[in-house]
Amino acid sequence: MSLFEPVRLGRMELANRMVMAPMTRSRADQAGVPTPSMATYYAQRASAGLILTEGTQPSLLGQGHPATPGIHTDAQVAGWRSVTDAVHGAGGRIFNQIQHSGRVSHPSVHGLTPVAPSAVRADGQIFTPQGPQDYVEPRALTTSEVEEVVAEFARAAGRAIEAGFDGVELHGAMGFLLHQFLAANTNQRSDAYGGSVQGRIRFVVEVVEAVAAAIGADRVGLRISPAKPINDIAEGDTLELYAALLAALAPLGLAHLHLVAAAEEEVNDKIRAAWPGALIVNPLNSFPQAPEDGGRGNAEEWLRRGADLIAFGRGFLANPDLPARFRTGAPLNALNPEGLYGGGDAGYIDYPVLGDSAA
Repeated sequence: MSLFEPVRLGRMELANRMVMAPMTRSRADQAGVPTPSMATYYAQRASAGLILTEGTQPSLLGQGHPATPGIHTDAQVAGWRSVTDAVHGAGGRIFNQIQHSGRVSHPSVHGLTPVAPSAVRADGQIFTPQGPQDYVEPRALTTSEVEEVVAEFARAAGRAIEAGFDGVELHGAMGFLLHQFLAANTNQRSDAYGGSVQGRIRFVVEVVEAVAAAIGADRVGLRISPAKPINDIAEGDTLELYAALLAALAPLGLAHLHLVAAAEEEVNDKIRAAWPGALIVNPLNSFPQAPEDGGRGNAEEWLRRGADLIAFGRGFLANPDLPARFRTGAPLNALNPEGLYGGGDAGYIDYPVLGDSAA
């Protein structure tokens, strides 16, 4: 199997097996509306088989960091429409990643007290408009509020389709709200959404089911990061937890499952064995820096191990034409760390691409 082979994903035929991973870039305006530079940024990378956007909040309360885009207002939908039109005009496919940050937020970001499964403050600090600040204790969602957040995800997915996206990916990873419901240290609820493994997976299952009902299961993916302690997450019972989650989701016929590879190979192997559908693997998330080959060798190894597609983050960030560079063996651009989060176009849309003849 090759990175350059076409592959079926849900209702789409993709040109190759290279996925642009979701990456926070903080270039939306103050109202969470995508900017013209964002349309340029994503269109530059349309040679990916599939683009997954940066995390996009389904509500104001879902926002975690400054200058991230939303998908809950008419202006945001119109802004995203310019992005999807640009990507489709360049021949690409693009999913919107819907992310509710939960407790991984701060009142200075949106003027509200962050919410979570339980009132458990995350250890550490978060970047805010006033600089790094300690996390605050979140407010525990009531049972009726949990049900409203489920509906919120479904509405956001509908708006994503209205904005021209080919589908959505639900962010159930990296310590954000869906992951907070899964993990034992952040979910200390005593209602139907907590306690046992079946209780802790319930919110995620209901969100996925609601979104699938709203836009079609074959336009829905889910991202997970088993055993990742990022954002002060401790699942406690990873293998049992994800076995139950995938068993509940497998019958739905989702477009994909997106696995942020765990350090423990047993976890990765069990996820692959348990998931009957398309599996996207992001193998480099935990690396301090990408390998010199941009992760190509690692990606090809994962394809041999059973992955169907490979997600590249920093590779696509610095190389808009990453598939062409891999095909031709061209050198890769160096990453500009100063342009990673926020700012202007430098380190965002100014990375050079190969000439037409080389590509």
